[in-house]
Amino acid sequence: MRLETRKYLDDMQRSAGLLAEFTSGKSFEDYEHDYMLQAAVERQFEIIGEAMSRLARIDEAVASRISHHQRIIAFRNFLIHGYGDVDDRLVWDVVERSLPIFMTELAALLNDHDATPQM
Repeated sequence: MRLETRKYLDDMQRSAGLLAEFTSGKSFEDYEHDYMLQAAVERQFEIIGEAMSRLARIDEAVASRISHHQRIIAFRNFLIHGYGDVDDRLVWDVVERSLPIFMTELAALLNDHDATPQM
């Protein structure tokens, strides 16, 4: 695995971990009324989407091992360019339904990398 590939996976794993930390014990109602939490969550999704975009450009084979990697990039673009139309319910749904799967896939990719002898 290329050094840049590892860096982007690490960046995504860090942001995903922060998302899990920020939202732990929170409900949608908490999220809906906490503008600082919304900003923090959206920022981490933006970082994940940007890292995924860069990863896809340099290592499509690795990026394609993450479910819906193109949708992750599109979500980042929507958050940045469509900021006025962001639906809090949609963002929260991604936190609850997609984030755990994403974190599992990232961990598997990184474990594969760590288990592979480096040359």
